Amino acid sequence: MLRRTLTAIAAALPLTMMAAPVFAQSAPAPSMTPAADIEDPYLWLEEVEGERAMAWVEDQNTRSLGVLTGDPRYQNLHDQALAILESRDRIPSPGFRRLGGVEQIDNFWQDATHVRGIWRTTTVDSYATEAPQWETIIDVDALAAAEGANWVWRGSNCLPPDGRMCLISLSDGGKDAVTVREFDRETRRFVEGGITLPESKGGVTWIDADTLLVSRDFGEGTLTDSGYPRTVRLLTRGQAIADAPVVFEGQQTDVSVSGFTLRDADGAVQAVLLNRGINFYESETWQLNADGSTRQLPLPLKGGITALVDGKLIVTTDQDWTAPSGQVFQTGDVLAYDLAAWLADPTVQAHLVIRPGPRESIEGVSATRNRLVVALFENVRGAVYVYDPSDWSRTRLDLPENVTVGVGSTSSLSDRVFVNVSGYLNPQALWMVDAATGQGGVVKSLPAKFDAEGLEVRQFEAVSADGTRIPYFVVGRSDMPVDGSNPTLLYGYGGFQVSMLPGYSATVGKLWLERGGVYVVANTRGGGEFGPNWHQSAQGVNRQRAHEDFQAVALDLIERGITSQPHLGIMGGSQGGLFMGAMLTQRPDLINAAVIQVPLFDMLRFHTLLAGASWIAEYGNPDIPEERAWIAAYSPYQNLRAGQPYPEVFIHTSTKDDRVHPGHARKAAARLAELGYPVLFYENTDGGHAAGANLRETARRLALEYTYLTRRLMD
Repeated sequence: MLRRTLTAIAAALPLTMMAAPVFAQSAPAPSMTPAADIEDPYLWLEEVEGERAMAWVEDQNTRSLGVLTGDPRYQNLHDQALAILESRDRIPSPGFRRLGGVEQIDNFWQDATHVRGIWRTTTVDSYATEAPQWETIIDVDALAAAEGANWVWRGSNCLPPDGRMCLISLSDGGKDAVTVREFDRETRRFVEGGITLPESKGGVTWIDADTLLVSRDFGEGTLTDSGYPRTVRLLTRGQAIADAPVVFEGQQTDVSVSGFTLRDADGAVQAVLLNRGINFYESETWQLNADGSTRQLPLPLKGGITALVDGKLIVTTDQDWTAPSGQVFQTGDVLAYDLAAWLADPTVQAHLVIRPGPRESIEGVSATRNRLVVALFENVRGAVYVYDPSDWSRTRLDLPENVTVGVGSTSSLSDRVFVNVSGYLNPQALWMVDAATGQGGVVKSLPAKFDAEGLEVRQFEAVSADGTRIPYFVVGRSDMPVDGSNPTLLYGYGGFQVSMLPGYSATVGKLWLERGGVYVVANTRGGGEFGPNWHQSAQGVNRQRAHEDFQAVALDLIERGITSQPHLGIMGGSQGGLFMGAMLTQRPDLINAAVIQVPLFDMLRFHTLLAGASWIAEYGNPDIPEERAWIAAYSPYQNLRAGQPYPEVFIHTSTKDDRVHPGHARKAAARLAELGYPVLFYENTDGGHAAGANLRETARRLALEYTYLTRRLMD
């Protein structure tokens, strides 16, 4: 599936660890006067590998690990988490891959034996059996040992249509920056003297076996302010990367530029395209012509190409948009052009394929060989529809209802598609369906990983400060008391149009629900649960609305008697870590615990740290006085104060996170300690933004989190 707009910086999205009208006026800012311009005494903690900073990290780790791992419940929580993570009783995530015209299934797998993981393959028929016969393509553990490197798998990019030659991306310790090396799937060896790209953020795309589009760090002046590539170059096999000519260049203030190819179901290139990411949500698409010239294609700045099926180009728009034909489209629409006709004459008419309703959102658009497959959610509950591009008629796949459905890998050789089905209490089931006929069924399913007897899922709504109704899910015992005594964990993210959809988490179930906890997920504005408008209504000057939505859910939980302040904790990562910081500084009276994962926290400096400048479109620009004022009003770091009822918090981050700077978490912990508050801080010295380079580190993180939550909310 083609990704719209910011293809090369998908990894730039702040991690979600685990969408309503647009309002004309800004939401009220919190009533506080931050010390926004006071000199920061902790800038030295932004020196990622600085000697003084790392000594501080070591001291904090020693103290916090001593507290949490010393708790008698830690080891059991750790062992349970590790058993789940290393269990071979998991569905191997399938990816359709063709090799020499034969369809295969690829999978990347980690377990106790393969901590770093193996890339492996099997036939479609074998995959559908209870015990597939896998063949290993690359053993990352063996590779790392042989090369004395800390390799973390970051994926493969194989050249259509035969799929033999692949570009393998490997990260040092989990960073977003990767080294790229050419690999031969048939011989299962790296190609001696083949294509090799040094460590960098950016992308690389095959045009043909000897020609690639490359967007990388080419030295001084070749990166944007966000730290991503500013140029796309055309690299010919055997050519030194420094000698590759520039075919496209963006602005210094852009987020990034990248290249991609538009291919039909047979792998033939229909267009060579270039993406200029102006900001996180707006981008231009350009065509690279055979003579090296370029032309901008008429597409909405917010939106772009999502698929090509049966000669039809599928475009989504996240804004109201008037096409060159004069047709007017609404935010959230999905439309289709005849590709050949559109490239020849951009004023041709488009066909409106989908116009979502006010409580609907499109969570995925994919193409098989002959069909368009769309995951369409209504009130945060999913369905999958198949569209026939010959007349754009649609049918709904016969799947379970009131669950989350996720469209997985699709086949370009057939119309087969994998669909994941799960819910908070429904273990994952994997369906393989023929999109053309609707025929199919479950090919893999998981047994329950925790005891769900007596548990139920309920959906409620809270009323935010401006009257908007905010849905949220509550997972807990059907007979839970409503006297405020239930230990409750409230999770939120609230940004970047990321929807918080129901899903089965074995670790949440085993480490929390099974032990009597209640789990709550808030579907606040800033997410995508009700489409682009739900997100955009909490961008920039209106960011505070999302914080008020989250606070409204906490208040509603307390008012319903589900929980109370001594038993209410919150959790969120990255953008969600900012969410936790805003709750901590604005409504600490509502909570008794906060797990703040790899957070954004100093919002007056976020744009100067690592990939932070790429998120200005989400938050605003602190260098502009008017925007600085609204950001300063909620920035957690500047709003930490003495004499507040802050609970002891648990903050964790990763030294090798090259997306959200670990300085955010470090400075938050240091400032809290300076003000006299108890704080637990842990920094994984590996792992990247996902805070876990391998399964054992992930188990440690989970055990630390749930030990902390047990101490705060259950004791």
